[in-house]
Amino acid sequence: MTDIDQLTTRTERRRLDDLVETPHAHVFDEPRTVRLELAAGEGVPSHRHPERTIVCHVLEGTLEMRLGDEEYVLEAGEVLRFDGRQEIAPEARTDATALLVLAPRDD
Repeated sequence: MTDIDQLTTRTERRRLDDLVETPHAHVFDEPRTVRLELAAGEGVPSHRHPERTIVCHVLEGTLEMRLGDEEYVLEAGEVLRFDGRQEIAPEARTDATALLVLAPRDD
């Protein structure tokens, strides 16, 4: 038996431009993947994803990501990885689109 014979995740392909739901468009189930699209000044209320490690890749615009007491300003092309157990509150400084991957925690 080869490694290919043991594959359990099927290959899936999506075009982000085809996802029209806002602010969150569901891309994949696991790891949970969403496209976040926010207009300038729009944000998502503070929340947590305690069972997840999160990767945020800003595709367009500028996104402010508040994580607990810290604030990160992300420009298009930047990627931020963080623990979902902390308070999370993204807000767009300009019209912004980001891809978020919420992976199950290892511990």
